[in-house]
Amino acid sequence: MSLIRMITGFGLSLVLVGSTGCVSLAETPGEHFEKAMKRLAENCARHPPKPTDSACDPLKLKPADPLATEEGRFAHSIKIPNPLPEDSGYKPGMTPEQYFEHLCKTEAGEFIYKTVENVDGLYMMRPRREATDYELEHLYALEDPYGYTTGTSNEQVFGFVHPHGYQYIESPISEVKAPSWKKQYRDSSLSDSPPPGAKYARHFGFDARDMKSMKMEYDSFLKSRYGFTWRGISRPHDREMGIAGGELIIFELASTDVVAVRRGYIKSGHVKNLTGVWWLKGQVCSLGSGRAEYGGDDFILKAMKPVSAQGDHNGSR
Repeated sequence: MSLIRMITGFGLSLVLVGSTGCVSLAETPGEHFEKAMKRLAENCARHPPKPTDSACDPLKLKPADPLATEEGRFAHSIKIPNPLPEDSGYKPGMTPEQYFEHLCKTEAGEFIYKTVENVDGLYMMRPRREATDYELEHLYALEDPYGYTTGTSNEQVFGFVHPHGYQYIESPISEVKAPSWKKQYRDSSLSDSPPPGAKYARHFGFDARDMKSMKMEYDSFLKSRYGFTWRGISRPHDREMGIAGGELIIFELASTDVVAVRRGYIKSGHVKNLTGVWWLKGQVCSLGSGRAEYGGDDFILKAMKPVSAQGDHNGSR
């Protein structure tokens, strides 16, 4: 076995070359992240930030807690027909690239157990909130970087509600409001406060041309028969290798029977920023739909066929 020393822009990398291929002994994304956070903590201790300085804010971030909310606990309780194996297939000496390729090949994919026709609307059970830049460069702060969608939950509905999509999308009432500058481009109903007893928000009416055509109303009951949610995948070796996985699950609300599952992985690392991580530019498993956020929307539309949305629609039940 020969020893090759490689000098890269990220420092010294040692690679052992033998009959089984290449095994990298380079610093892993997890090791790089821990060292970067340690340096930041030491610097912030020496030079405490001013109240208006956010440079030390990454130190306040903690690993995501998937079970911190009711929606999260429910998402992780769902039993799917193709559960993950207990053994991820990681072998000591694997490089992040080798492990990522293995996960994409053996675990990622779109699994549609049945398609449903003439769906007028869906329940978006676990709307994603908009991540901060510090969270996007943190190795552990986001539960599911793979499926993360840019924009707030209110913005995500524009990808589903339109003349060739669903007539409405329902979601839990969000405490996050759109920035004030957006109000001039949105219908006033999107800024209304929920009445007593309301549990859900329903978006409807978007004509795919004028953003103000999207309307919202509150209700104490759901109209949807089906819904979708998401959950992150947490197993040993993934994050320290700069890899994060996630599952998008479509199910029947009354029975919780699973209709379809989309699973994928994203890999980050060796980015020229503080932590070496930037999830928005990560490499994702190729499922034929590009970045995860677009593929997720397409996947839902593929399994849940929208009813023709031509003609007027009254959002009220």
